[in-house]
Amino acid sequence: MSTEDEVRKASEQFYAALNNMANGDARPLSDIWSHGEVVTAMHPIGGRQVGWDKVQESFQQVAQIASEGQIRLDDQMIQVIGDLAYELGSERGQAKFAEQQVTLDHRVTNIYRREAGSWKIVHHHTDVSPAMLDVLKGMQAKT
Repeated sequence: MSTEDEVRKASEQFYAALNNMANGDARPLSDIWSHGEVVTAMHPIGGRQVGWDKVQESFQQVAQIASEGQIRLDDQMIQVIGDLAYELGSERGQAKFAEQQVTLDHRVTNIYRREAGSWKIVHHHTDVSPAMLDVLKGMQAKT
């Protein structure tokens, strides 16, 4: 298997885990993410999380309000540079967040690092989603 194919397989694992999160279960993300202090995420709901504990917590919070989700990566481009790789593409799909249907269409950049012979994600960054922010604002207004 080529190195690019190894990264593609890691990407498939990440998106399978992301789909689990979009259906209420963030636990599978732990298997594909690096657990270091320098991992980062910038989600479609805004903000920046630094360190595995904060990244994991952010996915768990979204999973608590997510259901009926399906997310896919389109227009994938992978570049490998030694033990680092990045992928660009578009995340597309839909999910319910707090029982409100949201269409997902974001540009995405994911960065992977080879750790102990396997590829782990160390950074995930998408465009901000106005639709997801509207759901969160509506939830805050109700509390």
